[in-house]
Parts: sequence; structure tokens; C-alpha cells
Amino acid sequence: MKIAVVTDSTAYLTKEELAELNVYVMPLSVIFGQETYREDIDISSEEFYAKVKSSSIFPTSTQPPVGETYELFRELAKDYDAIIPITISSGISGTYQTCVAVADDMKDEVPIYPIDSGISCAPQARAVKLAAVMAKSGEYSPSEIVETVQRLVDRTTAYFIVDDLSNLQRGGRLSAGAALVGSMLKIKPILTFVDKKIVPFEKIRTQQKAMKRIEQLFADETGTTDGDGYELVIIHANAPEAGEAWRQKMQEQYPKLRTSLAYFGPVVGTHLGEGALGFSWDIVQEKNLEK
Repeated sequence: MKIAVVTDSTAYLTKEELAELNVYVMPLSVIFGQETYREDIDISSEEFYAKVKSSSIFPTSTQPPVGETYELFRELAKDYDAIIPITISSGISGTYQTCVAVADDMKDEVPIYPIDSGISCAPQARAVKLAAVMAKSGEYSPSEIVETVQRLVDRTTAYFIVDDLSNLQRGGRLSAGAALVGSMLKIKPILTFVDKKIVPFEKIRTQQKAMKRIEQLFADETGTTDGDGYELVIIHANAPEAGEAWRQKMQEQYPKLRTSLAYFGPVVGTHLGEGALGFSWDIVQEKNLEK
């Protein structure tokens, strides 16, 4: 049985990863006034953050057009027996709901099994990679892949540190007064996903203290002393040096931990802002496939 795995652009998989894993992508877009840019097609991450600095317009984001989703799925239906789209959290985008609606409308053409990642970026990519490995092996049915990926999604842990509170305020997640006071006090809120939405977890004074708090959460929740059996990804919003420094610190502290560096692209950047850092972990991929 041939199974197509689809994701959206906010998983931020590289072209090499997409080709190797045979994953198809639905691009989301960012909007500056009357100008719309498909992320990683019309605008790169670096170009986006530069444009944010130079523009007086606060960017917004939009999901893939419904017509393009139909077009992609109908094209895939010619060569595949089933389609599994894994999307950005339904709490911050309508992409998942669109896939559900299209799946229902196309149920007589091809079975489609949408999965809401409940998150975005590298943690979403982790779910996509797992689904793609399973699909490529030819050893699993669509329902087995969905069940395995859903278990990963349900236990996904991720925390984020925002460098600038203005994006949260503009996006309606923080009042103007709270943002002003927070900036004056150098508060770096730790955010997480709850019920598929970005919400404040704790308010911490200074970025270094916020990072130490997240490191403590990792130690407490995993109980590991050397990182064996776990993988960690550090995510940055146009702050590769800061992200890499944190990754190296964790690698030195936990020698057997599998670490990697990823980035927040344009769409997620509209929510978190430049300088944001993310920290997400899970058991290593092969453990997800143990029966």
C-alpha cells in the first residue's frame, strides 16, 4: 500500500529531508499589508526577519488556499492509496480544519487521515519524519501510522522563550500594559502549548534564568543523567548563535543526548518574534517503533 505523507511549511523541513523522506508540502503564507509571501518559496526566514525590521506593518499569516489543498490531494490520489497530512496546531491555524473538510469531501476518491500536530516547527517535523519512515517502509497501515504518530503528538513537550513581548501583544496574547511593564522589568515569559494554543507558562526575569528553568524542567521530566534514549531540538528565531550555544551546552551536560538545531520560520515568527528560542524533546525515534 502506497501512503503519501503531507505536511505544511511550518514543519520547516529542509529540501534534502523532504526529498529523502518523500514528504509533500502545503505552503502557508505571511502577509505584509497587501503583499502575500509563501514561506520558504517567496520569502526566506532571513528575508522575513529583515522585512519585519524595516516595515511599519505588523505581519500576519494565512493558511494554504483550499483550492491548492484539493489540487495537491487529487494529484497524490493518482499515485497513492492513502494520504496522511500532519499540520500545524489547529489552535493557531485553520490548516488542519481545511484538511479535515477536504478529506470528507474526497472520501470516495482516496482515504485521507489528517493529524493535528498540536504544535509547530521542529516538534511537528518530528511527527512528520516518524510518519514518513513508517510509510516508506511499507510495513504499516495508515491507521497504524496515525496511532503511532498520535502517541508521539500527545506526549510532545516544548517550551519557548520570547525575546520581545510586542509580538505577543500585537497578536492579542498579552495586553499593552502588561507588555510595557514586562519589557521594563526585562521579563522573558516561558511559553508552551496547552490545548493546541500558545499560552504563558511562567514569567521569568532575564533570558538566562528562563533557560535554566527550562533545563530544570527537562531534567525533572526525563530523570536522565546522560540523555541516553532522548533527543532534543533547540529552535531559534533568526538567532542561530544563541541557539547553537544552548545546544552545545546541553550536549556537554548530557553526552548521550541526541541534539539538533532548527529554526522558527516566517509564519511562526509572526507569533513569537525575532530572538525567540524553543526547547523540545522526546524519546529517540526508533523507540516509537518498538512493539
